[in-house]
Amino acid sequence: MEFVGRTDSLALLAAARERARAGHPQRVLVEGPAGIGKTALVRRFLRDDTHVLYGAGEEAESELAFGVLEQLLGRDGTGDGSGPGTGNGTGSGAGGRRWADAHAAGAALLETLDEAQGTGGTPDSDDRATRGPGAPGTSATDAQGAPTPDTPAPNTPNTPIALVLDDAQWADHLSLQALTFAVRRLRADRVLVLVVVRDAEDTRLAEGLRRLFTADDAVRVRLDGLGPAELAELGGGMGVRGLTAQAAARLHAHTAGNPLHVKALLEQEGAGLLEALGEPGVTPPAPKSFTALVLAKLAACSTAADALVCAAAVLGTHCTPADAWEVAGADLLDEERRAADVLTALEEAVHTGLLTESPGDPLIRFPHPLVHAAVYHQLGPSRRAALHLSAARTVRDQAHRLRHRALAAAGPDPELAAELAALGRKFAAEGAWANAAGQLTAAARLGPEPAAYEQYTLEAVECALLAGDVPDMGEVAQRIAQFTPGGWRSYLLGRLSLFDLDRAEALLADAWHRCDPAAEPVLGARIAGQFAALHGSALAPLPDPALATPAQLEELLGRGTLREWTGDLTGAVRDLGGVFGACHGRAASFRVVAATALASAEYRAGRWDDAIVHTDLALSLAADTDQPHIALYCRMLAAQVHAVRGAFAKAQAHARVARVYAAGGHVNPTLWAALAEAHLARAQGRPEEVLAALGPLLALAPRGDLEEPGTVPWADLLAEAWAALGDEKHAVQALAPYEVLATQRGHHGALLVAARARGTLEAARGDTVAAERAFRSGLKHAAHVEAPFDRALLHLAYGGFLRRAGRRTRAGEQLRTARDLLARLDAPPDLGRCERELAACGLGPAGSAPEREPRTRGAALLTPQELAVARLVASGLTNRQVARELVISVKTVEYHLGRIFPKLGVDSRTRLTAALAADEPGPEPGRPEPRRPGSGRAP
Repeated sequence: MEFVGRTDSLALLAAARERARAGHPQRVLVEGPAGIGKTALVRRFLRDDTHVLYGAGEEAESELAFGVLEQLLGRDGTGDGSGPGTGNGTGSGAGGRRWADAHAAGAALLETLDEAQGTGGTPDSDDRATRGPGAPGTSATDAQGAPTPDTPAPNTPNTPIALVLDDAQWADHLSLQALTFAVRRLRADRVLVLVVVRDAEDTRLAEGLRRLFTADDAVRVRLDGLGPAELAELGGGMGVRGLTAQAAARLHAHTAGNPLHVKALLEQEGAGLLEALGEPGVTPPAPKSFTALVLAKLAACSTAADALVCAAAVLGTHCTPADAWEVAGADLLDEERRAADVLTALEEAVHTGLLTESPGDPLIRFPHPLVHAAVYHQLGPSRRAALHLSAARTVRDQAHRLRHRALAAAGPDPELAAELAALGRKFAAEGAWANAAGQLTAAARLGPEPAAYEQYTLEAVECALLAGDVPDMGEVAQRIAQFTPGGWRSYLLGRLSLFDLDRAEALLADAWHRCDPAAEPVLGARIAGQFAALHGSALAPLPDPALATPAQLEELLGRGTLREWTGDLTGAVRDLGGVFGACHGRAASFRVVAATALASAEYRAGRWDDAIVHTDLALSLAADTDQPHIALYCRMLAAQVHAVRGAFAKAQAHARVARVYAAGGHVNPTLWAALAEAHLARAQGRPEEVLAALGPLLALAPRGDLEEPGTVPWADLLAEAWAALGDEKHAVQALAPYEVLATQRGHHGALLVAARARGTLEAARGDTVAAERAFRSGLKHAAHVEAPFDRALLHLAYGGFLRRAGRRTRAGEQLRTARDLLARLDAPPDLGRCERELAACGLGPAGSAPEREPRTRGAALLTPQELAVARLVASGLTNRQVARELVISVKTVEYHLGRIFPKLGVDSRTRLTAALAADEPGPEPGRPEPRRPGSGRAP
């Protein structure tokens, strides 16, 4: 099984080893609770070391004088027959060594270290006996304690000696004193001393040793539990696949990330653990070894304390003593309850370590989730049901009451199922999707008829989708495909068809035919909303996003996307920015879509720093919820914006991920991967790679979403690449249909890029008149277009054409305009091309004209994340509001402001606002006034 995580800890240990290698002896304390992975960390760290002295304390041998020191010096104990290790003394190790006292023993250890450093070997006859776990030449043990022999490797010059004392809390006192004596006398030695202990404050440690290894110049490595992502990796290494982000997070909360407990549970439960982790209302089990320890404590309790602890377990990981005592009444006879006192029972439970309480805290708690799990799972079915029914009568929250009743149910219960479903639908109407999914899932479990089970399950799946909690959409789709045909079934299958828009449209159409909107208004609204998302249908006037209902937010999202497609970028950014700012309580999947749509509009509007922030956020949210497939368009977008910024390695990384998904043969991943690679190749000036990237799109059947101007433009890229390679015939075939459709739509943005491609094509043909006409047509459309990058590329292409035609004065005018736009955008690849064209015209570099200097202050000094924070602060938001807007912590906002203020030379939010305002560029050359809503654009 592979070692996982602990990157920071390994880095600390590696840095200490390098200092020891340079002759600066190092003291390292590795501490953490039992089972947290201290020995595994040391084994991993020392796996390539060639000389390790290793000893470990044993609880049963803690009184064996110099027992650990014997391990450090060699288990055969023969020594070399000389030096301080040969005198008669009070201590006798397992191998027969005797020392007068701990000082003499420490001197022997020093001598061993000296010889090891001086000769590169060991004074002991058996080199392997002195090596630690995992080091070459060690007969170490694996995770199960079995020997794992390795091949001895000779020590090399300047290799530090690692001296490891594992489980120091069980080492004998004389060995600890001897080690302390030796460590204090290390000066310029190439020695790394690692002491591994559960708690540095353990009274069994020698005081002198504790002071040495907790001093300021010592290295302390404190191990906590593994994180959720690391637990998922650990599960995969153990053959338990499918541990999603949500399941891993719940496993982390259940075990505190303790690797020992996690391994025990995975081995004990296997794939069955995934089912328990996937049910929010179900308490996962505890490892059997851990359960045995807990039950032994419970068995020693009085009847009242036992009843109190068991009642608390039914109520959850924490509750009030009064509630627990009330529920415990189901376990106690009246006279016993009258004779017992809740505080007496609580004191006993706390004393045995089964519960905890703190002064001022009204709640009692289990000391660890596994203690709670062990107690809960030892309850028999009858006792558990009785306690849950008692809890249902005690708790006041309706959802909790229904949960306890459901957990007490012995079989189908139509009345209870209907109550759970009604509450779930109420939660859904409020947008509390996770709560709704839990209630509807419980209702499905108790539904008496197949039809009820299917209906509740379908609604639960939709709520889980909206909550971003569907780990395997393919598995879910396969399961509900077996259900009876109906409107909800077709609607959900359509919603799950992420990679096949044609199938999604067909399924939604079937759902609409099966739905009676008057009888099923919720389903009708859902289907209509999905159609709007697919086609960007025009929408009626909508409220401010902050006041919008969940359904209206989806409509605003659709309207913002439609505005981007039709070229109203100002309106698109306004709509989509409002949706993103108001969707913090929505499902992660919705936030991913909102952030991606906003980033797309920001990219076209030339707000590239903001686009980078929002693509990063969308990708992070998708990864955090195990749904990377819903952010493939975002991958393409990120590749595009990094490519135009000249960050080719980042662009390539995003394109590579999209290509992996495209290997599945689905249309959308193929499209996004092709566009990502094509935009990267264009930015790098590689037309042959543009053709190779876009090749798969030519094989697709005609599709409206692929050909519609304003959605995913690529015909211009293809035509320009063919023209650059001298194949005018294929260039015309690629461009002509796009020109026709753009003309029919009257889409100025599409006509602009088509005109640029046409001018480039005609210039390659040698038809200067047609090229001139095309470029001039593009300039007319540019007057109606907000997209600065598209306009910049048009001016650059036209200027290059004019220069080659010998019209340098006019060429200079176009190229200067292009340079101004590209400098404002910070687009190095195309700006470099523009500068070369200007140089060929005999014009000076950009720095010769002050008004054309790219910005050197303000936004240019800030990272995209810093710029996003600065702009929001300048808009008047508080730190907490900024954190909410960007989905980061308040501390992160404060950290960014701590870097922003010095960079901009300001010391207040007011001056920050002024600095950003002063840095805002003036009107862009040829930029049109932003369109007002209702001026001929999308509503």
